[in-house]
Amino acid sequence: MSEEDKTLIEILEENNPIDIIKYINFVRAPKCGAIATFSGTTRDTFDGKAVVELRYEAYVPMAIRCIKSICTSARETWNLNLIAVAHCLGPVPVGGTSVFIATSSVHRVDALDACQYLIDELKATVPIWKKEVYANGEVWKENSEFLERRTEIGENFQPGPFNSSRPRASPKPGPLNRSSEKKGCCGNKVRVDEERSNKKNDDNTGIHQ
Repeated sequence: MSEEDKTLIEILEENNPIDIIKYINFVRAPKCGAIATFSGTTRDTFDGKAVVELRYEAYVPMAIRCIKSICTSARETWNLNLIAVAHCLGPVPVGGTSVFIATSSVHRVDALDACQYLIDELKATVPIWKKEVYANGEVWKENSEFLERRTEIGENFQPGPFNSSRPRASPKPGPLNRSSEKKGCCGNKVRVDEERSNKKNDDNTGIHQ
């Protein structure tokens, strides 16, 4: 099987819940002694505010390319057999699953470490945006991993697994760069509310991208 055949990536449109069993069965193989999974679910509170649901949007073609790149990096570092990554778009209610990752390997260490790497990189670099909807309002939120990555390594980020031998860039000295762009393994991750604002400005000036 080719690497592409060993990797299942799906961005699910609204009202298509994640079928966890489907992805676990995809990575299951007789030669593998370990399957590691991560399931991201909507919790009911954030900073003391009652959460009603989360809503996700994505630039789907780029999101899929980014996830493929992350999976390739994982395979270069760990001895993996099969990988499955799924992410929902649209509303995800409290208790619902928004993202699911499964990895399989001969030994558990590879599957476990790769699974953690995949979710960390997905949160930090893939163009999927989250709106938190509260009982009394809503707000677009950047992932904490994205903000930490930008703070720690700035514009000199060199992509690669966190425990690989590839050199990592040092943080830039000086104050935090508060640019809306994030350099990652797949290019820039831009907040969706700022994209909409830019598009609105372009529309007002007769410019269409």
